[in-house]
Amino acid sequence: MFKRYAIYFTAEPGPLADFGAAWLGWDLETGKAVPHPDLADLPIAISQITATPRKYGFHATMKPPFRLAEGYDFETLRDQTAQICTGLDSVTLETLSLQRIGRFLALTPVGEETKLNALAASVVEAFDPFRAPAPEAEIARRRAAGLTPSQEDNLMRWGYPYVMQDFHFHMTLSGKLAKSELPAVELQLAKAIKPHLPHPFEIRSLTLAGEAEDGQFHAIERFALGSN
Repeated sequence: MFKRYAIYFTAEPGPLADFGAAWLGWDLETGKAVPHPDLADLPIAISQITATPRKYGFHATMKPPFRLAEGYDFETLRDQTAQICTGLDSVTLETLSLQRIGRFLALTPVGEETKLNALAASVVEAFDPFRAPAPEAEIARRRAAGLTPSQEDNLMRWGYPYVMQDFHFHMTLSGKLAKSELPAVELQLAKAIKPHLPHPFEIRSLTLAGEAEDGQFHAIERFALGSN
């Protein structure tokens, strides 16, 4: 059914989820393209700003995309996702804020992140048996970005550099922007998204997502975390 799977945090249905889907132009929940909002004073079109993250939808990655390992099928993954989530605790932080990550824009948490990072680490470890080894070409592409020793260790152990101690929760809202474009995009996006930011920010569920043949990610099913 899908080429790859991932475990995402996706916003619960509501204003933030709706804005994120429209901003990126792709609704994970419905698996459909949606119109961008009409924002003035942007230096380039929203479709250009969001071209890179659009295929993934509005989310934060908890277990990066993986191909199913030999001996596993979708039904087993789905059933185990439900079981794993019942054993994980929900997390509450103050809110989310728009921040620059290099020349990207993303929502990042405000508040103590120890429990959030522990949740992400638990998810990476719990789902790793389902992950087929990454192809050599993918490993080489990751290394070409320049990795720290810990990121290299993560790549070889978990198939992705930015997990465990190198994990930083973020919900990506742009591709890499030109330095001249970044301030204006940040200003307009910050104003547009501010009314939709949650207070507090709660992670009460995780979403099993899949990459279709066309490369777009779809939300398959949302699973409540066990402490809800």
